[in-house]
Amino acid sequence: MTTPTTPIRFMIYPALGDVREHVRVELFGRALSERLGRTVMVEIAPTYEALEAELVAGHVDMAWATAEQCDAIAPRARAVLRAVRSGSYHYHSALVCRADEPLTLETLQGKRVAWVAPRSTGGHLLPVRYLESRGLRTNELFSQQRFWGTYRKAIHAVLTGEADVTAIYSNHADEHAMRATLATYVGAEDEPRLMTFAFTAPTLADGIVLTRRLSEPDVASLVSVLTRMNTDGSGLEMLMGPFRVEGFVLPSEGREQAPVPRKSRSAEYVVAELDGEDRCHRLWSPTGRAFGRDVSGAEGRTLTEVLGAEAAEPLLSLMCAVRHGGADGRQEYRLEVEGETRWYAAEVTPCAPVPGETRQRLGLMVRDVSGMRALEEPMYRLASFPLLHPEPLLELSMEGELRYANPAAHRAFPEMVVQGGRHPLVQAALQWSWRGAPAGEPAPLVQLAGHYWELTVEQLSDPAGLRVFARDVTLRKQMETRLLQADRLSALGSLAAAVGHEMNNPLAFMLANLSYAREELERMGESLRGQGAAVSEELDEVMEALSETSEGALRLKHIVQDLRTLSRKPPEHQARVELQPVLENALKLIRGQVSQRARLERDFFELPAVDADEARLTQLFLNLLLNAVQSMNPADAARNVLRVAAYTSEDGEAVVEVQDTGKGLAPDALSRIFEPFVATVPGSSGLGLSVSHAIVTSLGGTLRAESREGRGTLITVTLPAAAEVSQPRQQVRLAAG
Repeated sequence: MTTPTTPIRFMIYPALGDVREHVRVELFGRALSERLGRTVMVEIAPTYEALEAELVAGHVDMAWATAEQCDAIAPRARAVLRAVRSGSYHYHSALVCRADEPLTLETLQGKRVAWVAPRSTGGHLLPVRYLESRGLRTNELFSQQRFWGTYRKAIHAVLTGEADVTAIYSNHADEHAMRATLATYVGAEDEPRLMTFAFTAPTLADGIVLTRRLSEPDVASLVSVLTRMNTDGSGLEMLMGPFRVEGFVLPSEGREQAPVPRKSRSAEYVVAELDGEDRCHRLWSPTGRAFGRDVSGAEGRTLTEVLGAEAAEPLLSLMCAVRHGGADGRQEYRLEVEGETRWYAAEVTPCAPVPGETRQRLGLMVRDVSGMRALEEPMYRLASFPLLHPEPLLELSMEGELRYANPAAHRAFPEMVVQGGRHPLVQAALQWSWRGAPAGEPAPLVQLAGHYWELTVEQLSDPAGLRVFARDVTLRKQMETRLLQADRLSALGSLAAAVGHEMNNPLAFMLANLSYAREELERMGESLRGQGAAVSEELDEVMEALSETSEGALRLKHIVQDLRTLSRKPPEHQARVELQPVLENALKLIRGQVSQRARLERDFFELPAVDADEARLTQLFLNLLLNAVQSMNPADAARNVLRVAAYTSEDGEAVVEVQDTGKGLAPDALSRIFEPFVATVPGSSGLGLSVSHAIVTSLGGTLRAESREGRGTLITVTLPAAAEVSQPRQQVRLAAG
């Protein structure tokens, strides 16, 4: 049982998907909270079955349930308040067909029926019971039975010829009332195309179940609030909008009775017709009272005499403005009435001229809107959610027409309004809908301009459409890529550590035997030289083949060494290393290749020493320098530049930059640059940069790549300073060229 300090859990059966209904449901819960002085948490159930399960399990305090669920749970509930529509808390189900193809119960055999939902009382259960009571079993009667989800969709299925008959709820078993109901679904122009040919017996309406989790005092308070919410003059009738409800009533045993009238604390509204002298020609209030005063017998008296000076003053000012302006006027104002602050909304409208009167009459309506004013803050909060939501939010028709886009969507996709249904994000949402994905299942990622967008798509039923939330998951995607790369490198390193060890011995035998074979053939060549040109040429061909084989074996040895580097084992030999001599040595080793392809620019500042293996550092810089040089076309050697910079960062770390003016990389290639076997230079093994990445990360540093197609690539190495160096040194230029 809930205590007075815990929120009341209020669950409502599934709404139609229209955001207005969700807002009204939220406001309905807030209105209950205001009246009770107790928090009411409203929750919309995902399905009818989920609501029923929560009711049966006793997990909710109150629930807005279907008629069938109310009937089933009533014996175990504290109370069940039935919804009132068109003055009745009973309703019927009406069988509807096309007017140009009229049906009767006798001609239903073999027809197609459009039901609303399996748990819908008026749209399925009630008409099925009605037909079966007349000996008509639906499984044998209809050639096709299909559930369409909403009354609107079921009716349109009949109009379009996809079905022959449907059933919708009807507040009264009256053909004229049904025409008005049908017009609300299909419009006045299509309503004549439909006809009603049968009504079921009445059933109690859906309503609110108050469960035994609530205490008796709580139930009494809720019953009082719910049965008076639409009649106590607080201007809350619009909150009864969800599910077309006007109010609630506790049904009497055996027969229907209207709710017992209760004396209200203030008038819901006042209407009056005033002559040119501001005298009341007519004045009416539902309760005979307004602003705490008796307003009966107001005819012929001035507004001030009837309402009092304080209440009449703002109304007279508004009436004066309307007379001078000649147009309608509206004003909201606050007034103390019987010790309580109340808010009122007044509207004044010029009336048609009356012959013989020189001054125009005015129509006046004053409404007590105190309840709505109390809910303004949550209303603005709800209404501003799409506007303030930081991520793109869209609403689309089922054909991809853009109905709404919040400011975040316009900022993220400025081209969407122009592209419309051709926009990739819209296409992805439509494909999700067409393949019938279950609710809540994420749509495929959409990649646009280097960003990854994860879509969550919800289907709206009335009117049909899609609501799309787009979340920028670029950072998450990049992190996933890094983690995947780390896993692959780890697995590859483990494999390389084992395989490399096994391959080293056979490679050593191969290289030794190839060297021996070359030496022996050279010796034999010397002894055979002079025995004929043909023999010498054949021997040269064999020597050339052996040389190529030796080069291949050496290349394989280097690949195995690179693979073993990926095992990320700590360096066997680590000491304090000065970086500048290592860089200078690496540049000397590739001096010949640089001179053929580019101009070298060095921009070195003083660097801190690092804790590393000097051989591995040399391998690192050689890999980076060779990769940069080979990316530049020798034909453009006069324009190509290889820039190598070294300096100390603000954090005291050593930074080395290798920048080329080569062809650069596409975004997709750049994102995979450090993956094994992804070659950025034709003919390479694709291990150089991945090995470099492994060396740098094993030393606690970072390796970053930036590139633009046609502009070149920048590789940045950052290494932590040696343990003895705690402060960055003053940067002094050492060399430039």
